[in-house]
Amino acid sequence: QVQLVESGGGSVQAGGSLRLSCAAFGYSYSSYAYCMGWFRQAPGKEREGVASIYTNVGRTLYADSVKGRFTISQDNAKNTLYLQMNSLKPDDTAMYYCAARFGACPGFVIDQYKFWGQGTQVTVSS
Repeated sequence: QVQLVESGGGSVQAGGSLRLSCAAFGYSYSSYAYCMGWFRQAPGKEREGVASIYTNVGRTLYADSVKGRFTISQDNAKNTLYLQMNSLKPDDTAMYYCAARFGACPGFVIDQYKFWGQGTQVTVSS
């Protein structure tokens, strides 16, 4: 059974930084090709994709709203996915979720991701 556990959320002021982590249990990043993604959902809004990475080749995709500010990365030795978030804005306030699926990345099509974490809250104050 694949399990994803997020951590690293918190409250910061605008312009600050946070690094989210997603530890994966039940499979190995280095043994299979997976698509790992970060999504977020603000109150009253739909869940949206933030960034994804195809673990086999390291190919990344970012939402326009976070390009140049967020960086997705992986540490195969630790079986952990990261999201480095810089220059945070109040609009970045949301619950952030880690997600995974076997194989290549389907963009940010939510129902194509099979495994989801419980989320970690990010709050950015102005």
